[in-house]
Amino acid sequence: MYFTNVWGPAPAASALWRGYRGIGEGVRTLPPRPEVSYPSRVRWFNTAGPNDPSYHYTLPPLARLPEVAPLVASNAYFVVHAPRQSGKTTVMRAFARELTASGTHVGLYTTCEMGGPFSNDPETATCAVIDALLTYAQLDLPLEMRPDPTLAASCRGHSALFTFLSSWSSRLAALGKPLFLVLDEIDALQDNALLSVLRQLRAGYAQRPHGFPASVALVGLRDVRDYKMASGGSAHLGTASPFNVKVESLTLGSFSAHDVAALYGQHTAETGQPFMPAALDRAYELTRGQPWLANALAREVVFKMAIAPPTPITVQHVDAAKERLVLSRATHLDSLMDKLREDRVRRVIEPLLAGTQMAEDVSQADLEYCKDLGLVERRGRNLEIANPIYREVIPRELTAVAEDVMVLDHDGGRVWALPDGRLDLERLMAAFVDFWSRDGELLVRAQLYDEAACQLVLMAFLQRLINGGGHVNREYALGTGRLDLLVRWPIDGTLQSREWDEHALELKVWRDGRPDPATVALDQLDRYLARVRRDDGWLVVFDRRTERAVAGHMETLVTPAGRQVRLLRL
Repeated sequence: MYFTNVWGPAPAASALWRGYRGIGEGVRTLPPRPEVSYPSRVRWFNTAGPNDPSYHYTLPPLARLPEVAPLVASNAYFVVHAPRQSGKTTVMRAFARELTASGTHVGLYTTCEMGGPFSNDPETATCAVIDALLTYAQLDLPLEMRPDPTLAASCRGHSALFTFLSSWSSRLAALGKPLFLVLDEIDALQDNALLSVLRQLRAGYAQRPHGFPASVALVGLRDVRDYKMASGGSAHLGTASPFNVKVESLTLGSFSAHDVAALYGQHTAETGQPFMPAALDRAYELTRGQPWLANALAREVVFKMAIAPPTPITVQHVDAAKERLVLSRATHLDSLMDKLREDRVRRVIEPLLAGTQMAEDVSQADLEYCKDLGLVERRGRNLEIANPIYREVIPRELTAVAEDVMVLDHDGGRVWALPDGRLDLERLMAAFVDFWSRDGELLVRAQLYDEAACQLVLMAFLQRLINGGGHVNREYALGTGRLDLLVRWPIDGTLQSREWDEHALELKVWRDGRPDPATVALDQLDRYLARVRRDDGWLVVFDRRTERAVAGHMETLVTPAGRQVRLLRL
């Protein structure tokens, strides 16, 4: 099955820009825009809403979820779940349209989002879902396949959706066209509203394909087990589940490295601007193929940074775009990071940040929820943050308040540069000792993630002082007992520098009843320094014992492999 372009040709980019300029004429003057020479017909990397292939670089939607076609052919009810901005709407709406065009079914995409505000008023929520269904049918279906709009007025009470779908499906069955229905944003419904919709779908299941939709796809952020929890049940689906008729839960995966190259290759084909092979590798490494991130990173380079064709896109461009993206607090990242304040997310992310073992009160449902959000994933036997960009954004989000309230003598930029342009980390760490003795304890107590509070305060301090002059890469993993930082400082003072000064730090916490972590840390730091190709590094041990030593002691140690390490005890 192939994707059919039903939206028509895209207007020329120059015409689009002229139209946009015209909106503000006589009202305000838009800021000057860098002159970038693009062909007359060009598409864009999309970071807002579903893709329209006429306007956006788009991978073949149906190829991303090939399992859907056989499920629909077998009259199955199923779930499609994936993190936000993964392409669920693009794929499922394209499939519904293609199915209608094929003549075998009537496929309709609709959304439950308008029913979201009425979680405790299921009748109103159901009416909102039916209204949305009528609107999408008018947009996407031929007249003879649309539901009778007067039918909605006669559907009232707790079985309104059941009655509406039964009547419409029976009329379509008489035409020899079973109905495939996509209910997107099912997550928007909660409590009694969600329970009502699921029960009505389950009640009509036995009437399919002639008296009810032959196949239904529930599309959202979470799997069906969480829908039951959201409607007041447990995490386990039993025979009394309101949607135990589902046969599959499909997950829309991230892009592969080949997919990212193919997506960026569409831009190259239309503009003549190549992404260098190393830049493609770096883009995939940073995003791990998360669709929104892959698009946002490329958009940052070609649109926001205005790197004009035919200038090749390099690794330096991609790294600079990543830093700009992280600092921008884009809507996708901001909404995702808001989840960090939920207890079920904190129980999973906190031990990852601190490098400690997962607590006993962490349930499988908590883990699955964080995976459904796209925050974490398993690689082999290890649970990790899903990609390096999230790995950097998460601690930045958690330390944002600490950064804002810090009172520092020297703030930011090149004040920490040595005469040759390199970073004076020795002086920077001495400044942290003074800061820690004055304000450290207060900021530690203010942290939401108590187990990782010391590490978060140091990260906030480093990020605040070198912000705009360099950046901090973070590595952390469950059960390692440590957090590794790589401070990268551009020699020439620009984020597109070709030469970087790098410093590796390992952070440890010493708690009551445990041995001095510095003993085992040298072996761990040796391996980390070898991996980042450094001959020296820093080990910072936060002493949180009841009877702890005076903070600020520094000494020089040597690792088993002969690397020099500066040990700082706080």
